[in-house]
Amino acid sequence: MSRPVYLVDDDEAVRRALSLLLSTVGIKAVGFADPQAFLAQVAKLSPGCLILDIRMPVISGLKLQERLTEQGIDWPTIVISGHGDIEACRRAFRNGAVDFLSKPIDEQDLIDAIQKGQEALERTINRRAERAESQALLAALTAREREVLDRIAEGFTSRQIAEGLGLSPRTVESHRAAIGAKLGTTSQAEMTRLWIEGREAP
Repeated sequence: MSRPVYLVDDDEAVRRALSLLLSTVGIKAVGFADPQAFLAQVAKLSPGCLILDIRMPVISGLKLQERLTEQGIDWPTIVISGHGDIEACRRAFRNGAVDFLSKPIDEQDLIDAIQKGQEALERTINRRAERAESQALLAALTAREREVLDRIAEGFTSRQIAEGLGLSPRTVESHRAAIGAKLGTTSQAEMTRLWIEGREAP
């Protein structure tokens, strides 16, 4: 799936040229004349790859990148500049940029960078979907079942869990069966994977 590319550059000629280039390889580019216009719309946009000019009035591309990170928006970013310098490059990469390109931009370098960004975005989206699914499964467990699962994931045997929780081994096995039915697996390794995914921060 090709996700959109958002191009934020105050130079209309650059926006037009890059949009045309990307359209020839089947990539939809949406242009914004300045960071303020992009920030006003970002909440309504679907996830995509960002191309940010580093030098723009009021808000620079690097400052926009930092603001998006503060808002929890970690879309892959390609920073472009006609005045590239090492410190700007370092800041861009520290903020999670997938590439830093100097103007005039090499067309193939840009397309390669976008592809790398799109692939990274798909991995992030898939990871979040898996985490949400795990959290939904775990939410169906009772408080006692969560206690049992915590200990299963930590590697305790049913007998050790029973002793730790003051239950009979038979009761623990009953809880394990209920957990397996709700999670769709009786594998300790798979239960542990779901437990880890469910505890991860978004």
